[in-house]
Amino acid sequence: MSPSTITLLLLVFAMAMFLWNKLPVGVTAMLMPIALILFGILSPAEAFSGFTNNNVILFTAMFVIGGTLFSTGMAQKIGGVITRFAKTERQLILGIMLVSGLLSSVLSNTGTTAVLLPIVIGIAAESGYRRSKLLFPLIFGATIGGCVTLLGSAGNLTVSATLEQVTGEGLGFFDFTVVGLPILIVGALFFYFVGYRFLPDRDSDDDTFTASEDFSQVPRWKQAVSLAVLIVALLAMIFEKQIGVKMYVVAVIGALVLIISGVITEKQACGYMNLPTVFLIAGMLPLANALNSTGAGQIIAETVVNVFGSNASPVILMASLWILTNIITQFMSNTAAVAILSSIGISIAQQLGADPTGVLMAILMAGSCAFCTPIAQPQNSMVYGPGGYKFSDYFKAGLPLTVICFVMCLILLPIFFPFFP
Repeated sequence: MSPSTITLLLLVFAMAMFLWNKLPVGVTAMLMPIALILFGILSPAEAFSGFTNNNVILFTAMFVIGGTLFSTGMAQKIGGVITRFAKTERQLILGIMLVSGLLSSVLSNTGTTAVLLPIVIGIAAESGYRRSKLLFPLIFGATIGGCVTLLGSAGNLTVSATLEQVTGEGLGFFDFTVVGLPILIVGALFFYFVGYRFLPDRDSDDDTFTASEDFSQVPRWKQAVSLAVLIVALLAMIFEKQIGVKMYVVAVIGALVLIISGVITEKQACGYMNLPTVFLIAGMLPLANALNSTGAGQIIAETVVNVFGSNASPVILMASLWILTNIITQFMSNTAAVAILSSIGISIAQQLGADPTGVLMAILMAGSCAFCTPIAQPQNSMVYGPGGYKFSDYFKAGLPLTVICFVMCLILLPIFFPFFP
């Protein structure tokens, strides 16, 4: 078999394994560089180059910074601020969605959900409102918030790394904000005025996360240092070009400061690193390289172009890519879906002569808007029991929000990231 055929078969195998979900996603991803070496498609250095990728280093270091913010209780304090000002159920829905969205824009989506989950459940118990009315806004906000900045989710960094390999330049810290922030605001307002009617209203007998962790014994200086490191790191990343220090270097410095200052131990820092996600990104990047170098990606791209035609409307092409990605991501890891489809998107862009940034942003936003099933994202699964939800609840509440995200992307992406500038 030709290298392109082998690469296509590996792509199909990876998608099937991600959908089957019997192996951890990190294990499935790491099978890719091994297979590419054994079949002689990539050298060992090329196959494992993902581990030295700047974005992988950035993401790993930010796991340490974000994990410290959670473990010191500082994230809990931040999350509880706005919810204290909400007096009605609809105000709580709006506040919870905005707080979770803003937190997850710079921290892990799953981590944001984990830290706010007991807080929201406590608010529900104290106010008398149903958990089922408040927990969906929590995960919806956390999911959309991941689209607001470069650090919002692993998918953002995957797309940035893929783009950097092709164009030599990745995405900036706030490149996502012009699309992600408006979607977060519109989504929150939708649930405040209309969407609250789609939220299920039922009791839950699940006692999970009923008690918040006690952080009273954590020294205040540790909380202050964890917050200061995050703020300084974010400011340094925002002004990366002005100060001349790369974002991944800033993140590593921040993680080292937390260890050297004694806020966390080296063992704790290693525990905060989300290795499955690191393996997923580092393992799938070589497959993206192989799709490009063997011509397999071009084969897929030519097939897509033949379906839509070489003169296809950019709007139709964007809408089709968006819908395809969004359907796939409801049933597999959204990071895996974005990783797979990004490499295909690059080939489609090259085939059509389109700007790869626009194509990848469409895929990323579609892959991030995974609301309709409890298995689409980890945070979706986390509230299944505590909220007393049924599988169908996700579809009923998530579909209207998905439609809103779709329409917003069709409006905003052509403005800020046009396929054909």
